[in-house]
Order: sequence, then structure tokens, then C-alpha cells
Amino acid sequence: MRIFTNKNIKALFIGMSLFLFCNTILSQVILWRFHGNCRLALFILSLFMGCGILLLSLCYFHKQHIIMETAVAEIDDYLIGDTDARIECDDEGEMYKLFHSVNTLVSVLNAHIENEFRTKEFLKDTISDISHQLKTPLAALNIYNGILQSETENLPDLKEFTILSEQELDRIEALVQNLLKITRLDAGAIILEKNFENVSDMMHDIEQHFAYRAKQEQKELILSGDDDIMLFCDREWMIEAVSNLVKNAFDHTDAGKHICVEWKQMPDMLQIVVEDNGCGIHSEDVYHIFKRFYRSRFSKDTQGIGLGLPLAKTIVELHGGNMKVDSVLGKGSAFIINLFGLKENITKLSV
Repeated sequence: MRIFTNKNIKALFIGMSLFLFCNTILSQVILWRFHGNCRLALFILSLFMGCGILLLSLCYFHKQHIIMETAVAEIDDYLIGDTDARIECDDEGEMYKLFHSVNTLVSVLNAHIENEFRTKEFLKDTISDISHQLKTPLAALNIYNGILQSETENLPDLKEFTILSEQELDRIEALVQNLLKITRLDAGAIILEKNFENVSDMMHDIEQHFAYRAKQEQKELILSGDDDIMLFCDREWMIEAVSNLVKNAFDHTDAGKHICVEWKQMPDMLQIVVEDNGCGIHSEDVYHIFKRFYRSRFSKDTQGIGLGLPLAKTIVELHGGNMKVDSVLGKGSAFIINLFGLKENITKLSV
């Protein structure tokens, strides 16, 4: 039987068999020697044999418990990042076959992780190279376009052409920059430099960035939240995430509308809401808007490239949070960032 390939099980079975054999022989000897006056002797013999079997079983299960605890500890070490963790599986038996299979699985997972890392590195380097190669011709085209604009003041048709060219060049540059950012985040090439940052200060930086656009497009950007909430985050990347949501709100609101950025501290999280009273999102699109390059067939926006929202979502998730959207078509949208953390990650300034 294959069960006896495990030497510990074999030793337990042999030990229990010896105890039972000895108990049978000694019982017969006592019955033959003492005849009717043997109850006490048989009781003592049975007690002795029972204690012996219990002790033998206890030793066996104690040893198995230690083996399993060691295996669980190795698995836990692997789960927290020790890729060299392995379970000892030098003995024979079904349990050690299981341990060997677990070790094989770990080796396969490590190989997949290594391949994925190399793939991401290749992708990051390729897109980085392409992005850098595009920067020089884009800069040159912007310069040439600027020269053309200055030379076409008295030529309305050409002037309009150069303005449209500038818009398209800006779109290409935004696409290149967002591709580079999201690829670097995916590849793990960016280490978040977290510090305690004042949320109000970050939101006011975003307000200043969009102040000129709000004035030009006759829209209002409203901030609402406590001035003393602190968040443990990477300032630049968190501003990038919220800025992408604000930009998205500007892109989908008409003149005279408003965009509101609100932040508030809750018992176990910080919530940031970017809300507008613009065109809203069609119900068909709500579950797809965080996909890269997704474009709705209902959208009137012809300038977006479909990377702003996925980039914002990736940044928020790297900070241990999540993002969701509530929208009513024709009435507006609210993008909600929930940043979870211990009290030491989200706190208020002491007075």
C-alpha cells in the first residue's frame, strides 16, 4: 500500500500492531495462569496498553504538526516576498509529494514573474525610447507652427489652419506623455515618494493650474474641504490623478457650468470627489470609461485620447485606494476617490 511509503505512518502502524499483539498474548497468559482471579491484572494490562497507544499517537501527530507548521511558515514567507522559500520534501509519502508539487508551483510562478518583469521592462524601454524620439520632432513642429502663426495674421484661412495644427500637436504631445507615465507605472519603474501632504494645498495647486482655462471657457472651479487634513501620499502623482479628473470634467461641461472638487475625512478613509453639472455619461459607457483608449459612441468630445481616467485610476490604486463614478446623463458626473489607510496615513493637523 502506498500509504506505507511514509516512514512515520509505517512506524505508527508497526508500533500500534506491536502493542495490540503484546496485549493479546499477555491477556491469554494472564487468563491461563490466574484463571478466574484476573480482572485486576487485565485492567492494568489494558490501561498500560491504551496509554502506550495514546503516547505513540501523540508523538506521531506532534511530529506531523511540526512538519505542517514549517510548511505553512515557508508558504507565508513566499507570500510576503521571499521567492527563495521552499518546503523540505526529502522524505517519501503522499504529503511530501504534495510539498514537492507546491515547490514546483513556486518555481513556475517565479519563472512567470521573471518573464513578466522582463516583458514590462522591454515595454517600458520601448515606449520610453519612442517617446523621447518623438519629443524632438514635436518641439520642432511647434516652433514651425508658431512661426507660421506669426506670418498669417492677415490670412484668416491659414491662421485657422495653424490654430488647428497647434491643437493636434498638443494632443500628440499629451498622448506621448500619458503613454510614458502609464507604462512606467505598469512596469513598476516608479517608486512613490510618500510624505504627509496637506490635501487643501494640493487642491489649490490644481485650482491654479486650471484657473486660466476656467476663465477662458467661462466655467467655475469650486473647492470645498477642511484646510487641515493630511494625507500620506506622493504629492506629484496624487495631483496628477485629481488633475486628470478635473480636466475630464472641463472637457465635458459647457460654458457657464461648474466643476466642484470636495474632500472630506471619514473614520477609515479620505474621500475626494470631482463633480460637474455637464453632459453626464451614458449608462452603456459607465463600466468602460476606465479602459485605455475607450471612446464612447455617444461622446461629443473629439479631443480626448482615452488615457486620463485609466491613469488616474492606476495612481489611486497604487496608493491603496479605489475609484468609482456616479453619473446621470444630461445632469453631470461625480468621480469619487476613496483612499483607505490607518489613522497615521490620514490625519488632521494638531492645533
